Amino acid sequence: MIHFIVERTFAIPPSDEDLAEAARRQHNCLDIYGVTWKRSVMSEDRRRGICEYDALDAESVRKVQYESQSPFDRVWIGHVVE
Repeated sequence: MIHFIVERTFAIPPSDEDLAEAARRQHNCLDIYGVTWKRSVMSEDRRRGICEYDALDAESVRKVQYESQSPFDRVWIGHVVE
């Protein structure tokens, strides 16, 4: 699996309920495309966020975003540095 980062910006900061609803919409799509959500990180002002996924390819990650109606700015490969 490859580690992917999805960047997002928000004109209106999402609430906890908004984020929970987005996660629910993605749930079935993740299984369909063989994508595993790892974690999400939001900026303190909630106008920017990243989500980390493991998948075989970027197109699978993009399909999850499109089909779950989760707007994003870009998808890129990331490497965890510890």
